[in-house]
Amino acid sequence: MVFNFKTVSLFIAPPRRHSPDVVLLQELIQPYTLFVKKHLADNYTFIEGGKENYFIGMMLKKSRITLLDSEIVTYPTTSMMRNLLVAQVLFKGQKFCLMTSHFESCKANAGERMRQLRLVMKRMAEVPDDVTALFGGDTNLRDAEVGKVGLPDCVCDVWEQLGEPEHCRYTWDTHANTNNDHRYKSRFRFDRLYLRRAAGDGVPQLEPDSMALIGMEKLKCGCYTSDHWGIFCTLSAQ
Repeated sequence: MVFNFKTVSLFIAPPRRHSPDVVLLQELIQPYTLFVKKHLADNYTFIEGGKENYFIGMMLKKSRITLLDSEIVTYPTTSMMRNLLVAQVLFKGQKFCLMTSHFESCKANAGERMRQLRLVMKRMAEVPDDVTALFGGDTNLRDAEVGKVGLPDCVCDVWEQLGEPEHCRYTWDTHANTNNDHRYKSRFRFDRLYLRRAAGDGVPQLEPDSMALIGMEKLKCGCYTSDHWGIFCTLSAQ
């Protein structure tokens, strides 16, 4: 599950409602992080990709996910302090490499965004054969940028793998999401999930089952949880 958020109260509801195994987060700040930990720390292990300004993070369900190791990878040429958070975990005895990131923002930074995508794809492709790699985050990517970089043969876009369902195409939609007053309305698939299946003998293959957008209900204040919709995705071992 990927969930981008800026308002805490509704964020706490989806983990309690859906009980996801993994939550991948972007644009965290310390007050929000402390608040969420206060309410969910009994059930989730928290990993943070920073401490200052806003940063990325993960939540891992304690009863099902065992954290083995984690690291923060800095993007060498970022001008926005963006990085990649990587966690090595065990799930039902199988090894997984989980990744999340918030790529460089704004149209003018396409070059840096593509460099960040290349780094992530390289990391995913280099994961050992007996490990499943899963990346999810706010990539800010335009389709043309992904086309220029390309994906390794071993990596798939989960949304595309599911047949490109229209109901969850756009995670950035200023026509529907009114949190920010944008003069020009736009829709983009900024938030993406990438999967690299394990290839080792006898290792179960992870397959996407479903994808839906969440965070589309307004709060009492009249705002949405975030200016992005979140993604709730289910996958199963074959």
